[in-house]
Amino acid sequence: MLVLGIETSCDETGVALYDSQQGLLADALFSQIDLHRVYGGVVPELASRDHVKRLLPLIKQVLAEANKQAQQIDAIAYTAGPGLVGALLVGASCAKALAFAWQVPVLGVHHMEGHLLAPMLESKPPQFPFIALLVSGGHTQLVRVDGIGQYRVLGESIDDAAGEAFDKTAKMLGLRYPGGPEIAKLAEQGQPGRFKLPRPMTDRPGLDFSFSGLKTSTLTAWHKAEQLGVANQQAKADLAYAFQEAVVKTLTIKCERALEQEGLKRLVIAGGVSANQALRQELDAMLAARQGEVFYARPRFCTDNGAMIAYAGCQRLLAGQVDAPGTNVRARWPMEELPAL
Repeated sequence: MLVLGIETSCDETGVALYDSQQGLLADALFSQIDLHRVYGGVVPELASRDHVKRLLPLIKQVLAEANKQAQQIDAIAYTAGPGLVGALLVGASCAKALAFAWQVPVLGVHHMEGHLLAPMLESKPPQFPFIALLVSGGHTQLVRVDGIGQYRVLGESIDDAAGEAFDKTAKMLGLRYPGGPEIAKLAEQGQPGRFKLPRPMTDRPGLDFSFSGLKTSTLTAWHKAEQLGVANQQAKADLAYAFQEAVVKTLTIKCERALEQEGLKRLVIAGGVSANQALRQELDAMLAARQGEVFYARPRFCTDNGAMIAYAGCQRLLAGQVDAPGTNVRARWPMEELPAL
């Protein structure tokens, strides 16, 4: 089955072609970072308008790269949620219009399921069951995965997601949007030990996360440095190091706790923050000590992309799932509501 995947949940327009026999044939992505950077965050109306502008050219590009014709496409998968409603509607409308014109089935895909399954696109995919850490700008979740659609959320953030905390902290420190890569880059120049920041909710049972307090602690530390007259570039780098270390340690502690609780040794990490190298190194070390395995998507498939939607959609389309009449996008969509294959 040849599936066209369309991703427009936020500020990246992603398109891909996935073949159930040959794998990923082509993918293309346009990021709106430069468009939104001047505002310090994503502007939903601008995001929607830019998806309209980019989508059809990207579809044509992917078809050309894969040397395929529209008539060869067997089905279309698109992101139906969660995400920005306006942005989701652009992708859904395009997918449904093309499906009607080409007389092929169409299916809305859960955005976080796409992220969760992105490591399946690699040459060494994980085997079920495993623990998944879904960590991005909008989500931080620990999920037990026993199969496609067999998800049990073990813990999630009760306030800011980890990626959101990175962005907000970067803005407080005067860094550019998006904050994650900027914090990580600055942290490379930082020295450990100068600032002590908490590891939120690691001193109590459970697998939930909270990053708003860490963000506040970081701001307090910076204000204190300003009052002492030592708020220079090195202090900023040292604070970026401390903040990143606190997030990484918190995520690692909770991942290890989830593996112990569920009696598993396989961990999958997905979502934009999974590209963070400090986090990867810490998780690699933790899993090595436990004689376990950790799986990631390649860096370009950590952020939003069409390939993960095409793959996830293909698995469900092969199982016979298609959109029911009147199916609409969903800004909020618990992953546990998805049917198992």
